[in-house]
Amino acid sequence: MIRAARPEDTAELAALWNPWITETAITFASAAKTEADIQAMIAARDCFLVYVKNGLQGFATYAQFRGGNGYATCMEHTIILSPTARGMGAGRALMAAVETHAKAAGAHQMIGGISGENPDARAFHAALGYQEIAIIREAGFKFGRFMDLVLMQKFLS
Repeated sequence: MIRAARPEDTAELAALWNPWITETAITFASAAKTEADIQAMIAARDCFLVYVKNGLQGFATYAQFRGGNGYATCMEHTIILSPTARGMGAGRALMAAVETHAKAAGAHQMIGGISGENPDARAFHAALGYQEIAIIREAGFKFGRFMDLVLMQKFLS
């Protein structure tokens, strides 16, 4: 089931998200998210969706790609799944819901910013119709090394 995130989801969202932050290179963030951080994000965004099946298994959200009204129709998403939810359709369902919401809200395109060290995410996005449009060499720094940022794009309208 996909539904809007609720304030009472923050502990589960932190437990889901933080291992990806602290233990992997799929995100360049290095500081764990607090429940307050996540609560603020839920409150600030029009769309923050969770996938629930035997507990919270994933989430997806989006926000404007860059500040300023010139970017008002260009969105960037975040999607995080539990390891047990991968390959089960949860990611596809969350992305379809986020893209539908964004398109209905007037978004023209969605951008995925993906770590160059995350080939699974690149393949996942390609399977959903995203095209690689840029590689920003050494944009991120984590675990004592520089990492590339891959930008993938999908037009919604």
